[in-house]
Amino acid sequence: MKDRPIRIEVRRKRLRMDRRHVLLGIAGTLLTRPATANVPTAYDPNAMPAMDSRAGFIDWMKKNRGEDAGFLGQRWDRFQDLLAHKDVWDQRDKRAYLMTPREEFVTKANLDRAYEWHYLDIGYGVTITGPHSVARMTNSLEIKPGDKVLEIGTGSGYQSAYLSNLTDKVFSIEIIKPLAARTRALYDALIAKGYSEYKAIHTRNADGYYGWQEEAPFDKIIVTCGIDHIPPPLLQQLKPNGMMVIPVGPPGAQHVLKVTKHQEADGTFQVTRADIYNGGTLSFVPFTKLEGDAIKGTHNGP
Repeated sequence: MKDRPIRIEVRRKRLRMDRRHVLLGIAGTLLTRPATANVPTAYDPNAMPAMDSRAGFIDWMKKNRGEDAGFLGQRWDRFQDLLAHKDVWDQRDKRAYLMTPREEFVTKANLDRAYEWHYLDIGYGVTITGPHSVARMTNSLEIKPGDKVLEIGTGSGYQSAYLSNLTDKVFSIEIIKPLAARTRALYDALIAKGYSEYKAIHTRNADGYYGWQEEAPFDKIIVTCGIDHIPPPLLQQLKPNGMMVIPVGPPGAQHVLKVTKHQEADGTFQVTRADIYNGGTLSFVPFTKLEGDAIKGTHNGP
């Protein structure tokens, strides 16, 4: 009977290992990452994928990014729609779209719908914004290399991944704690696979209404949820002559505004607004506000 404690300990270890495997399995089900690529070449911010043909694009991306040909074909097809609808026009923004694997940021249940026009559910009552809105909002910001960009609403992580192909200074806030943790883990997993551009993404679990004061000011700010006014803290954290893109309006009918903070010769500031959809409205879920420990409303992450 002397071996009984040993057997019990072995059994306990097995139970702990089985429990760990179950938990990892649950986490794997919740994670959005389908693990479709291992990047074979180092990231080069100046490298341009082929844009002259579908086959050329797929071949270049398979060779340089190691991504799945099926998803690459879907990405190219959506790219043609983006061009047709004038949702992307700058060469660097075209590259940013083509270099960002949207399939890594949708849930496994929606993997075959990754490049559809509309938003998709990612859990926690939130969504990944459709590629057309992401492209137009991002291109409207005119992001330059080295710009410091703040994103309000990390969500799935797709928007920040897109931004990291435009600048090496991306700061993103997510208010839903488990979602923030999940997306941070996804970034880290993708970095380990070779997506080194995502090292530029700094994340924080906080109330985005108040911005990120410790890292302010920002050259550009992008807000991915609807609100009936421009949060004063975000405007304050915008650099002189900086730009913000934000959906403003009543629930279900927001105008996506490009807000520019101009500095006059006398040092005063003037704020101008332009509607990037020329009067058309979109439906974004409400901006999440944190009051005490309670989360009010829901949040639409890109």
